[in-house]
Amino acid sequence: MNQTVSRTSTHWSSMQAYTLAAICLLAGVLFGWLVRGSQSPVAATVQAQSATAPMPANEAAQPTPEQMKQMADTQAAPLLAKLKTDPENPQLLADIGNIYYDTKNFPPAIDYYQHALKLKPDNAGVRTDMATAYWYSGNADTAIQEFNKALVAQPNQANALFNLGIVKWQGKMDIDGAVATWQKLLDTNPNYENKDRVLELIQQAKKHTGVKAGTTAKPLS
Repeated sequence: MNQTVSRTSTHWSSMQAYTLAAICLLAGVLFGWLVRGSQSPVAATVQAQSATAPMPANEAAQPTPEQMKQMADTQAAPLLAKLKTDPENPQLLADIGNIYYDTKNFPPAIDYYQHALKLKPDNAGVRTDMATAYWYSGNADTAIQEFNKALVAQPNQANALFNLGIVKWQGKMDIDGAVATWQKLLDTNPNYENKDRVLELIQQAKKHTGVKAGTTAKPLS
């Protein structure tokens, strides 16, 4: 999948890396099915697999939104310091957005993605991440608009197509649109690592044919 952009190249301490890894794993479970637009194929596969994993038995052990925000701020601090001396660096801005995205702090993630895209508007991976953050913020229409912009820049961007299909289905109950989007994903990315998952989603979405728009589909068990 040569359409995806590279993940953050920031070097953290071992403790910081383990902390963020734990946060991202939890975030992957909580977020659902969508995948990061700017992650590597391996990371995308791990997240897609973890998305269907059972919730941890000890609910009390999960960090609160306030704790997630605090951890995100801590992780972002070195990058924010760099940003003061390099404010026009789109990758740096996107990396900061990634930290807030991965910890479910979507408003600041969107803000940093927007700044990155002002400098590099054709970055389909970053725009896909921003679109996904809009979806998780409850704004399906803007999410769809941004996914479509990403696909103008890279028509076959696999994660944009995957996520757009989810939002068309879950957010708009546009079954035909979702299935067509996923079929394009399969046609243009024959080696897509989550092909079986896409086929499963197509079959599940088709079960909701005829459901009124605005109705939320029942998730896969």
